[in-house]
Amino acid sequence: MKTFIGPRLRRLRRNAQQTQAEMAKVLGISNSYVNMLEKNERSVSVPVLLRLFEAYGVDWRDIADEDDAATLGSLRSAFQDPLFDDHKPDMPQLRALLSHAPDVAHSFLQLHHAYRAATDQLLLLSNASESDLNILRASPEAVVHDFFRDNRNHFPELEAAAASFWGGVPVEPDETYAMLKQRLRERQRLRTRVVPVSEMPDALREYDEDRREVRLSEGLDHPNRVFQLAHVTGLIEQRDVIDGILSRLNIDEPAGLNRCRVELANYFAASVLMPYDAFLTEALACKYDFAHLSLRFGVSFEQACHRATTLQREGAEGVPFFFLRIDKAGNVTKRFNSTGFHLAEYGGACARLDVHTSFRSPGSIVPQFVEMPDGARFFVFARTVNRPRFTRHTQDKRLAIAMGCSIEHLEAIGYAEDFRKTDARITEVGINCRICPRANCDQRAHNAMILNEPVDIRRRGTTRYAT
Repeated sequence: MKTFIGPRLRRLRRNAQQTQAEMAKVLGISNSYVNMLEKNERSVSVPVLLRLFEAYGVDWRDIADEDDAATLGSLRSAFQDPLFDDHKPDMPQLRALLSHAPDVAHSFLQLHHAYRAATDQLLLLSNASESDLNILRASPEAVVHDFFRDNRNHFPELEAAAASFWGGVPVEPDETYAMLKQRLRERQRLRTRVVPVSEMPDALREYDEDRREVRLSEGLDHPNRVFQLAHVTGLIEQRDVIDGILSRLNIDEPAGLNRCRVELANYFAASVLMPYDAFLTEALACKYDFAHLSLRFGVSFEQACHRATTLQREGAEGVPFFFLRIDKAGNVTKRFNSTGFHLAEYGGACARLDVHTSFRSPGSIVPQFVEMPDGARFFVFARTVNRPRFTRHTQDKRLAIAMGCSIEHLEAIGYAEDFRKTDARITEVGINCRICPRANCDQRAHNAMILNEPVDIRRRGTTRYAT
């Protein structure tokens, strides 16, 4: 019977802190044979197993135990979870996983155990039954973020639809509003009406199919009125295109589907108002000066920033950006990403990001170099944006947005020019406090779940979590 020991042999070698060449010398075999053994491209012979016992003091029966019946049984049990009903592996697949990637198998079992423990706690706290797992579903916002991230924040079908929207005839930004109103009136028999805040106090836009009317709040400024009309046009005219994209989402939960439909209509609206090629050309020419881009295309600063994250067409890519929006309490209210930067999903963003300090200087760009725990470095710039103002009681509804890219793209970013001339300080950041490994951070607000250092009652560190 052939015996494969690849992953176990690789773990043994790494524990011994040896290279493949060093292990080959110890075992009296060739480097290539060790390499093939680790890849499970060759079965191990009995003489080599005996030399492993002599050289490393391991029982050959342990290292050659490929079935590991207990772990296999645990895997079979875990995959009985209804969570995997649509993608349940068969026995040969489980055996292959255990044989070729035992560390992955054990990590999966750990993760599933943690999931079950969290499920039990949530069901207990909510007094729900196991048949009612609505509380365990991903939030609609998480569904949108993950779907957009999986598609690199780029949807060619919507780009193509937007490119043909005006029939190949360029439209000036100051003409767009009137032309959108006319299009909705002629093609959809929809009237557009700007209404007083008192008539629509709790909404910015309503599309009333029964009355054949689109109502826009007078609290919206001109760029946002244009954007809302483009959004409604996309919802109606591009329904089939959006349905086709949503068919790839593989969920049937209405809240997630509807939230994603809204964001895809927003994507289409941005593509119409900021055509791909024209926007990319202007962005590169002005080095991503978003104040300039917002004026050139008649959109808001935030809309221009968001559009920049979608420029990922193969062969005509822009700078890959992440987009993060927070409120004054630090809550993440919107996030899109085409980079390797990890964005906070729950709770606040890292307190060391200067996006939080941008509230001190409204409307000004706040630049920063940051380093993630894995050593990846990014250039981030932040600025506040205003929300619609209805009355004197709602005059300070600001949010802050942060745009970031890998430092390898610095030459393309105008906001980074002053930094390149000096020794810029690198700020160490994380995703957020609950999962950040930086134990001695002076901004720590929570004891991270991954940090389990004992508390020293005789010492007080920079925070009450660091002793």
